[in-house]
Amino acid sequence: FTLIEYKNLFQKNQKLITDSVMVSSLTTIITIIFSTSIAIYERYSHNKLKKFILPILFLTMISPPFVSSLAYINLFGRRGLITHKLLHLTIDPYGWHGIVMMQALSEISLSAILIIGVLQGIDKNLINASRDLGASPYETIKRVVLPSAKSGIIVAGFIAFVKSLADFGTPIIIGGNFKFLATESYLTVIGRSNLPKASAMSVLILVPAMLVFAFYRYHMKDLQLFTNTGSKTFESGETGFELKGPLNTFLGILTWFFIIVMILQYVTIFGSAITYYNGKNYVFTLKHIKLMRYGKWGSFFRSIRYSLIAGISTSFIGLLLSYYIERRRFIGSKIIDFIATLPYIIPGTFFGIGYILAFNNRPLILTGTEIIVILNCIFRQIPIASKAGSAVLTNMNPEIENAAKDLGVPKIFVIKDIILPLLKPAFLISFINTFTTTMTTVGAIIFIISPGAKVATVEMFNT
Repeated sequence: FTLIEYKNLFQKNQKLITDSVMVSSLTTIITIIFSTSIAIYERYSHNKLKKFILPILFLTMISPPFVSSLAYINLFGRRGLITHKLLHLTIDPYGWHGIVMMQALSEISLSAILIIGVLQGIDKNLINASRDLGASPYETIKRVVLPSAKSGIIVAGFIAFVKSLADFGTPIIIGGNFKFLATESYLTVIGRSNLPKASAMSVLILVPAMLVFAFYRYHMKDLQLFTNTGSKTFESGETGFELKGPLNTFLGILTWFFIIVMILQYVTIFGSAITYYNGKNYVFTLKHIKLMRYGKWGSFFRSIRYSLIAGISTSFIGLLLSYYIERRRFIGSKIIDFIATLPYIIPGTFFGIGYILAFNNRPLILTGTEIIVILNCIFRQIPIASKAGSAVLTNMNPEIENAAKDLGVPKIFVIKDIILPLLKPAFLISFINTFTTTMTTVGAIIFIISPGAKVATVEMFNT
């Protein structure tokens, strides 16, 4: 036992912590602004094209971070298609601004979908009453919609912050000379083979993450107290509310700007598979397709199998966890909530190394098996499921459950017939997030994948 790695740890890495928190904060702010704007526009605008927004949001969740970063370089790099070819500019894409942009782009889709799920549960009578009393669309959004959607916004911000703080894939590709705490921890293991020091550096990530978690729990507690007044209910039917004027234009600009950027990114990804750059122009080719060996398809189908198992398991476990934390409120529920959040705070590479150290000896020897990969993916994504469930539960009237209990319904049937059906939006969000994340993850499983059982993203990363 020794604490030598913690000696002067904070002083030596103070700039790393400051820079990492700065980037994570900027990423969170941008994510909240865009995701909230997109959610409100998708929910209340009468633009006929808005029906394409949700499918595009789901589609943009399936790209591996390192592939998106390469697409960003191709579009906005020193020789990028947009910056150099179109605008004749030479811009350095590397640095903190590149990290912020790519992390925000990768988080906006999930955050927007989560907030849309919360907006669907807002009592429509409140919006109708606001409009009947003469409130403008801006006042209705400000005084009714945003306060009612506060739980989703807080959850989205919390997820974006801790995910940005623990990200190593994006900074390692486009960070350039900018040093990021999670990346430096990873390089300390890979480049210097110093696992104790790297683990100590990863512990530093817990400090700002714990502060943000305390902020999250404090505000979610207030929201839960507000919900218990019974003032929020689910009502069917449509509202007469429609976004108009400058507010509709502003939200539309932010929404379609994001959509256009994501479309350009995916066009670039697909285009890269059938072209190559000869120094002057991009030339069509099928050689990349021909290089795809038949054996690679096994990794692809293996990824789908892992993703389906992880998606279903994570969603059920996470939603049940959120129910017991937010509704049952037993002693120690906040501690369990924090422990359940830890997998998202710890950098993915160290979460994987932890599994190697924990399951490499008796009584559970799982190293080299499929089970250890699936378990890693399940527990890595449980925080998303539990936070999505918590966001929806704050908009769910507890009187429905109380009425069932007063009628003598057993607790198991309250969960099966009332809670789970009302948590369908959170289940959908959790399943899609876990499925796509498992399909695209690299850092958390790169050390625990056996050589003969690789998944698609590891094959891509090695290529």
